[in-house]
Amino acid sequence: MENTPGLAVNLAPRCGLKLANPVLTASGTFGYGDELASIVDIQRLGAIICKGTTLKPRAGNPQPRLAETPQGMLNAIGLQNPGVEALIRDKAPMWAQWQVPVIVNIAGESVAAYTELASRLDGVPGVAGLEINISCPNVAGGCLEFGADAASAAAVTNAVRVATALPIMVKLSPSTADIVNIAQAVAQAGADAISLINTFKGLTIDIKKRRPLLGNVTGGLSGPAIKPVALALVYAVASAVDIPIVGGGGIMTADDALEFIMAGATAVEVGTATFLDPASAISIIDGIADYLKREDVGEVATLIGCARP
Repeated sequence: MENTPGLAVNLAPRCGLKLANPVLTASGTFGYGDELASIVDIQRLGAIICKGTTLKPRAGNPQPRLAETPQGMLNAIGLQNPGVEALIRDKAPMWAQWQVPVIVNIAGESVAAYTELASRLDGVPGVAGLEINISCPNVAGGCLEFGADAASAAAVTNAVRVATALPIMVKLSPSTADIVNIAQAVAQAGADAISLINTFKGLTIDIKKRRPLLGNVTGGLSGPAIKPVALALVYAVASAVDIPIVGGGGIMTADDALEFIMAGATAVEVGTATFLDPASAISIIDGIADYLKREDVGEVATLIGCARP
C-alpha cells in the first residue's frame, strides 16, 4: 500500500515541513536509516529521526546497554555517535538523495553546544529539521537538566532558533511536574513542534550478580508500559499550545497511533516496536490508511485532537 494524500500532515507550518504521513521513527531506534533500508521501504516513512548527535564523537555507556522489562525495555546507550562533522560528511549526502525527510536529533551539555550544532547543520542538504534533545535520561550532564524547567528549556530553544532556519522540534522529558508550562515556554521561544515524550528513568537488578543489570545502572524505560502516561501528557499539552505535537511512548499498532492523534498529536514516533519488527512503522502507516477508508475519513488531519473537548 502506497502513501496517499489523505495521510499527509504539516509538522512545521511556519517552516513548511510537510510529511507524506504522520509516522516517524524515533531517535536512537532506527539508526541513520540506511541500516534498515534493505529490509524496510524507508521511503514510505513520514520521516526518520536519526540517532542523537553531539559536537564530538561519543563512545556511549558501558555494556550491557539494553534490558527487557514487562511490556517494554530499558536502554542506556548514552548517545553513542560519531559526532556532527562525521554525520555531515558521511550521512547527509545520502539523505539528500532520499524522498523521506531526515530530522537530526541534537544533544549538548551547554547552550553554546546546542547553538553550534544547529549552526553547523543549518543549510546542510539532506537535513530536513532538528529535534532538540533536552530530556535524555541516560547520560551524565546536560540534556535532562535543560528540560527540567521552563526557563532553561526556553533558553536552549531560543538559542537554536536564532542559529538556524531549519524547523525545530523540542523533545520534552516526562520527569517533571510542570510539562505544560515547559511546553508553552518552548513554543513561545520559537519551537515549531514539540515531541512528547522521552523515556522514563528506570532500573533493573540482576539477582544472580546482585547488582544493577545495566552498565550505566539506570536506563530509559520505553514500550507499551508507558503509553497511558504518554497519552495523558499529549492530551494535556495539546490543550495548551498552538504548535504541532509529535506523540510517542509505547506505540506498537495503528490503533495506538490513532489514540495519540485523537489526543492532539499531529504525528507520532515509533521506537520500541522497531526492535520487535523493523517494519512496524510501515504496518502502522498501512493500518492508519485502512482506518481512514473503513471509517470514511478523508484526511487524517481531521482526527487531530478529536477526542478533546
